[in-house]
Amino acid sequence: MLKPVGRILITAGIVLVAAGLVVALAERAGLRLGRLPGDIRIEGRHGGFYFPVVTCLLVSAVLSLIAWLFGRR
Repeated sequence: MLKPVGRILITAGIVLVAAGLVVALAERAGLRLGRLPGDIRIEGRHGGFYFPVVTCLLVSAVLSLIAWLFGRR
């Protein structure tokens, strides 16, 4: 029988593998997360600033939908 910490680690590993597969398949389909229109990128001579606003909103919406679906049980 697995202890609760072991179950959490196994579940987290499975979720990370699934997320990696989704990102890899999305890139093949032409959807490059982190480089969507609306993401902020400012580059200067001595450095730059990058904040993926639209990517954050998209990931948040998907995670909220998943949480809502699992919460309906």
